[in-house]
Amino acid sequence: MKAFRLGWITIVAAGLIGTAAAQGTQKDQPVPTAQKQPVQPKSTTPAPNTGAKATPTAGMTVQDPAILRDIEGTFGFVPVFVRSIPPTLLPGFWASMKMFQLGTDTKLDGKTKELIGLAVAAQIPCEYCIAFHTEAARMNGASDLEIQEAVGMAAMTREASTLINGMMIDKVQFKKDLDRIVRHAKQQARK
Repeated sequence: MKAFRLGWITIVAAGLIGTAAAQGTQKDQPVPTAQKQPVQPKSTTPAPNTGAKATPTAGMTVQDPAILRDIEGTFGFVPVFVRSIPPTLLPGFWASMKMFQLGTDTKLDGKTKELIGLAVAAQIPCEYCIAFHTEAARMNGASDLEIQEAVGMAAMTREASTLINGMMIDKVQFKKDLDRIVRHAKQQARK
């Protein structure tokens, strides 16, 4: 477990800090120890459109300090993407990430989970997720070929989905054909 967590710290240190430092947007911020600040009531009048782009820290609400300390203990710091998650979503998001994605008490090993994450990210598509899951897959022992094949499976699934859905294949017939494929494969395996 320690090696796994050390690997994740390395991912964040090498990937997220390096990327943010190159962009000049990430500041290592200490975890706050004060209580949550009350949420300000929303105005019913729309904000003027100034044309300015939002920054990662613009309009953020203070997160639960205990959760931020736990994240900092795991990653070595609290990434901006975590600080950007709405306070009401962060507890559930972090629990899922820590216990499932980073956890070792799952049926899927870390490499498999990250290759699945990469395949999904490639299809969404999400450049952030692709970068994260690629590095995480490598940290969990995935080779370049395994990474390529995970993305290839995402492409094949999307291609087949496009064809089958676009041609509106009869679902009942598809299920019958699938059953025949499975029966044939099982017969071949017994030989």
